[in-house]
Amino acid sequence: MTWSFSIGKFAGTVVRIHVTFFLLLIWIWFMHYRIGGAAAAWEGVAFILAIFACVVLHEFGHALAARRYGIKTPDITLLPIGGLARLERMPEEPGQEFVIAVAGPMVNVVIAAIIFIGLGGWAGIEEMMQVENPRADFLVRLAGVNVFLVLFNMIPAFPMDGGRVLRALLATRLSWARATQIAANIGQGLAFLFGFLGLFYNPLLIFIAIFVYLAAAAEAQTAQIRDISNSLLTGDVMVTEFAALDRSSTIAEAIDRLLATTQSEFPVLDPYGRLEGLLTRNDMIVALKETGPNAPVVGAMRTDIPVIHRRQSLIEGFRLMQEKAVPAVAVVDSDGRLVGLLTHETIGEMMMVRAAMPDAFRIRRPGGRMPFVHRS
Repeated sequence: MTWSFSIGKFAGTVVRIHVTFFLLLIWIWFMHYRIGGAAAAWEGVAFILAIFACVVLHEFGHALAARRYGIKTPDITLLPIGGLARLERMPEEPGQEFVIAVAGPMVNVVIAAIIFIGLGGWAGIEEMMQVENPRADFLVRLAGVNVFLVLFNMIPAFPMDGGRVLRALLATRLSWARATQIAANIGQGLAFLFGFLGLFYNPLLIFIAIFVYLAAAAEAQTAQIRDISNSLLTGDVMVTEFAALDRSSTIAEAIDRLLATTQSEFPVLDPYGRLEGLLTRNDMIVALKETGPNAPVVGAMRTDIPVIHRRQSLIEGFRLMQEKAVPAVAVVDSDGRLVGLLTHETIGEMMMVRAAMPDAFRIRRPGGRMPFVHRS
């Protein structure tokens, strides 16, 4: 995620903090300073840091549960409204998603239980609800926050964990795409409610509403892509007309190609047409600044581009793009020669075409380009 930086790597997962998180800390410091001076201000910052430590543990609950099913978690990002664990792929079975989804809230249940035990088994409900009151007991408020995190995250709507639990339950009887759409619709409805309440009570709810709405929409779109991808091959959607570069090409020649075409990614090929790397528009600009126009493209190209055969399922190509976080996937023939590129843009265009095409004009076949047929 842009505008975030790493604070360390734990159990194979990079923990990042978004820069807006520090704006939250500054705001908390000033709010508490107005109430009780410098001591209250620093206590407020410490309380927020304690909350986000619980959030990190919550996200690692998801990560450890996902690892049980062979799913890695490349990174966890802390945002002002919570944490975001990025899984390299979605779980394949509803039961797996159920376990991964509930693992996070269960961590908060354990944290709250430990605090209750430490307090002698008692904490007043009214005191737990005074989260913004620096005069209330620190641990009691922290227990209250963890209880709130459990209740809030278990709301049955995307992008909360409860939405994933709901999808997992619905997916036992409905298709994955349909189950996702139902949970996403509930999430977007909830976003409108948050936005409406934010107009009258707390402007922060408007920010949360925007995040919830966009996250729910993105989840629904991803599920649609997965559903459609199961019926298509990579060769159906790949870009087949593209400009390529040689190993001997320079950055200046690459810039000429960039200006002459609408491409933003250029494959670098060997004399036999096999992929050696991919040069992106950003790579060109950086290389132009640092090494000049006469530098060879091989010094600036990316070599971590995954390769897939044109006859493999599109769902596999989509999975590679998600796991590797690359701008494109190279599509090759049986001899290993590059025959196309699978990009985010081509997948998005495929989705628009499929959505606009009437059902009567769609056919599915196990090969070739995505077809358009006319019925008489």
